[in-house]
Amino acid sequence: MTPAGRFAPSPSGELHVGNLRTALLAWLFARSTSRRFLLRVEDLDRARAGAEAVQLRDLAAVGVAWDGEVVRQTGRGPLYAAAIARLQDAGLTYECFCTRREIQEAPSAPHAPQGAYPGTCRNLGAAEREFRRSTRPAAIRLRADVTEYRVHDVLHGEFTGAVDDFVLRRNDGVTAYNLAVVVDDAEQGIDQVVRGDDLLPSTPRQAYLASLLSIPSPEYAHVPLVVNSDGVRLAKRDGAVTLADLAGVGMNAAAVRDRLLDSLGLPAGPLHRALAVFNPDALPREPWVWPGT
Repeated sequence: MTPAGRFAPSPSGELHVGNLRTALLAWLFARSTSRRFLLRVEDLDRARAGAEAVQLRDLAAVGVAWDGEVVRQTGRGPLYAAAIARLQDAGLTYECFCTRREIQEAPSAPHAPQGAYPGTCRNLGAAEREFRRSTRPAAIRLRADVTEYRVHDVLHGEFTGAVDDFVLRRNDGVTAYNLAVVVDDAEQGIDQVVRGDDLLPSTPRQAYLASLLSIPSPEYAHVPLVVNSDGVRLAKRDGAVTLADLAGVGMNAAAVRDRLLDSLGLPAGPLHRALAVFNPDALPREPWVWPGT
């Protein structure tokens, strides 16, 4: 299978200029390394009716083209179930009956990083598990044997992050993101992951899980976010930040694309012009403040 990069939005609403900037970068990283570029819709949670079609339209409007058919996570349940079964067979999972409130109120394990699961259900006896099954459905957690894991990132270098007993399948039966993304990338032949640097802290969990499933970790590049004037990650509440909003104030998709390319030090125009001079080493390392219109 030819190596590939990807962009994988959640169809929870329209893409804003921060999402589009990351999509442009993912496309440039992939195409500059002769990879396929795939599009996956991560619709296991928070899917809004009609959002996917708008997202695909907006990506095409700024020149992002992808190879093959769009893949949707909701059609990939058997792949996730098979991965969880492999981990269960290896003794690497356990049932968790904790509510979110119970986790928040539980004392942390000694030396555990802030926010890590405290291991409440890790060593329940058979009788206690049976009793709890009668009171609420169980989530499935990974039984991790490390507390941290190191990854290499093209832009950030070596990064070591916390690993805890994270959820693989929620108690409502929905596959958790950290498992789905690892399985999807492997099955699709994706060996390059370009995404916002707000996701860097969760990457060691995914890389560790991939190692347990004998999946090679992809090449990671976590790119700076677009922020508002207060330095906060850009969001729809910040005004005209989607293509539709910006069209309403006289800024078409080509102008948006060119402004995003300029923020990366790349030439305006069709993306093949930016691709001809694209150099990851020359990319800005700091968040970019969206200047508005």
